[in-house]
Amino acid sequence: MEEETLLIGLGSILVLGITARWLAWRLHLPSILLLLLVGFLAGPVTGFLHPDELLGELLFPVVSLAVAVILFEGGMSLKIKSLREDGFTIARLVTIGALITWGLGTLAARYLLNFEWGMATLLGAILIVTGPTVVIPLLLYIRPVGRIGSIAKWEGIVNDPIGAIIAVLVYEALIIGAEKASAWFVVLGLTKAFLFGGLLGAAGAVLIVILMKRHWLPDLLQEPVVLMTAIGVFIGANVVQAESGLLAVTVMGIVLANQSQVSVKHIIEFKERLRVLLISGLFVLLAARLQFAHMKLLGWGSVAFLVFLVLINRPAMVFLSTIGSRLNWREKIFLSWMAPRGIVAAAVASLFALELADRGYARADELMAQVFFVIVATVILYGVTAAPLARRLRLAQAMPQGVLFVSAHDWVREIAKAIRNENIQVVLVDTNQSNVLAAMREGLDAYHENIVSLQAIDNVPLHGVGRLFALTRNDEANALAALRFTELFGRSEVYQITPHTDFDGSPTTDSPKHLRGRLLFHRAATYENIGRRFAHGARVKTIQLTEDFDYQAFLNTYGEHAMPLAIITMDRKLLPFTAVTPPTPQPGQKVLALIDPV
Repeated sequence: MEEETLLIGLGSILVLGITARWLAWRLHLPSILLLLLVGFLAGPVTGFLHPDELLGELLFPVVSLAVAVILFEGGMSLKIKSLREDGFTIARLVTIGALITWGLGTLAARYLLNFEWGMATLLGAILIVTGPTVVIPLLLYIRPVGRIGSIAKWEGIVNDPIGAIIAVLVYEALIIGAEKASAWFVVLGLTKAFLFGGLLGAAGAVLIVILMKRHWLPDLLQEPVVLMTAIGVFIGANVVQAESGLLAVTVMGIVLANQSQVSVKHIIEFKERLRVLLISGLFVLLAARLQFAHMKLLGWGSVAFLVFLVLINRPAMVFLSTIGSRLNWREKIFLSWMAPRGIVAAAVASLFALELADRGYARADELMAQVFFVIVATVILYGVTAAPLARRLRLAQAMPQGVLFVSAHDWVREIAKAIRNENIQVVLVDTNQSNVLAAMREGLDAYHENIVSLQAIDNVPLHGVGRLFALTRNDEANALAALRFTELFGRSEVYQITPHTDFDGSPTTDSPKHLRGRLLFHRAATYENIGRRFAHGARVKTIQLTEDFDYQAFLNTYGEHAMPLAIITMDRKLLPFTAVTPPTPQPGQKVLALIDPV
């Protein structure tokens, strides 16, 4: 291939992938749908991209390394503390549940798709995975209440390496031949994968901790060395047992994220951005490999197979593997409706289809077509219906009233406590550890996080939270936080206190107005002004309005000594006061206000 053609092809993968992600964000659609559509248009529809010609024998090594980095980053988002309460349930989902999914999927592939037993067993193993690249964004959108979100995230991430390992072992057995393979072959392979993968992953994490704790790594090289180590662990584990590298990097990520010897937040943020880039390119690349001939292999049997996976396989797996757990029936139903497939299923299916086709398996291409059909269909189905179902099951709110406070200093805590006293969820995030500890001592949910990092959304529980109050001293940080959460909460529900430049005209911020949140409370409600009033004895009070003491009477009583902050309606809705469009309080409602001492 000519150098110019190669350069255009490689560059186009990234350009198309990131463009598709941006369009998905603008159109409020699952990004995987746009990525697959763009890849399909660039590949079989227009013939612009030819991944096999572009990368040749490097195609699947590149895909494997990218998937390894994605799973490493996924492992770094898992918190061991969530296993204290739900470890039993998660363990059964990824062991007993995986076996149930595999067994039922194999039977469905055999009798609904008419695959011979070897291919059916392989397809059942591939579809064990539940796609964290799809599950995690979906959970962020739904924001389910309680433990169920953590359980679904753990299952999605841990299932990926387990499903991939089982699929590889089935593939190897298929190549060896049924007469030579045995159950002992699979058991031995799984044992080697978990043993060597787990040990190498843990060793990689320990090595990084030692290097960073003893300051043997300069700041500039910390992220590259961690990435190098993860790739080395992946390759080393694969040498011992095929595909155990995926488990190894997942374990390495989990251990590294849950140790307390060194801070790895900067590494997590680096991996998050790398993950976005890799996922965008991978989906476009793999979708471009599809051909119209593959799509023609699908029929009514494929639809029946999909229906079986969604309505029988997944619910049976959840209900059977969670017998004896603390999950209630609503949580089990929600978990039964949370099994979209993602990038690992696509990558593994593409790899096996190519190798099986080279070995003369007639239906190898159909295997890949079926997997991509399941990916697209489950992403659409669960992406559209999971949120309404969660609300119907009372596991999520259609209009959550809770507030995420960016800052936890003294007067912010007073506002948060006043809102919490009205039975409205409040969560505080601050980069100052002493502020966080003070908030926790006062009974508030507070977290030591940088709110503009991608990882913060994973680490901070947002169930019942539907709006953002950015109340830090730094105007740029407030604007960035508002911009960061616009996609999650909507532009109308992200707020920040008045920037200094809007109040006194001083050039302290150059953030464009369209990139800011709505201005909270009052035009004069800057950080310094509110802090000054608190320093002089002002306090947050809740005033009940009645027919005899309406809002006008409130203003007549307190006048300039009061700064209204929010309204609590009779149906427990929170309506913040803003500088531009303040609400109109009515009798029966409550006014939260900052009241100066008289």
